[in-house]
Amino acid sequence: MSSTTSQVVVGFDFTHSGREALYRAIALATRAPFHVLHFVCVIDPHSAIPALPTHAIDYAYADRVQRAIADEVELELRARPTSVRIHFNVHARIGKAADEILSVARDVGADLIIVGSKGLTGARRLVLGSVSEKVVREAGCTVEVARAKSYDHVDLLEVTEVESHHHFIEPHRYYYEENRLSFRPDDWPLP
Repeated sequence: MSSTTSQVVVGFDFTHSGREALYRAIALATRAPFHVLHFVCVIDPHSAIPALPTHAIDYAYADRVQRAIADEVELELRARPTSVRIHFNVHARIGKAADEILSVARDVGADLIIVGSKGLTGARRLVLGSVSEKVVREAGCTVEVARAKSYDHVDLLEVTEVESHHHFIEPHRYYYEENRLSFRPDDWPLP
């Protein structure tokens, strides 16, 4: 990873799971603005994206998809007031989703890939395949699979400080010196 920026590739396809990846990426970049986001939308050569219907899958359509993604990202950024400047790029590619996401990750030297998961199981997953699973298996960097939270909210106990009457004893310290590892502190035996 570069000392000044971190390249984050985000799979986005206008679906619910794609939006979860978008939300996660923007939350990451607003907390740590050194992340540069690369939103990737992969267009199937045989069918249009349901959110953006068309009769022909061509470069003009890919350009239209690219503009629509930029608008979505801008809309989400405006909804989250932040004083930091977030850098992002939009890539619209025609091909197979996992292959194109991994290709963009290689092209930009990705440090992290964020993808959504549609949650397919059983026969549907076997027949349709899993983009997130293939990306996890073949990526050359860390991959985060973003999902909507389904756990119920849990109120955790509040941590309170308690005065202790016990004497604090420092933990054992080990050190490495002259090709030897010392396994006990200098003031052995302990009181």
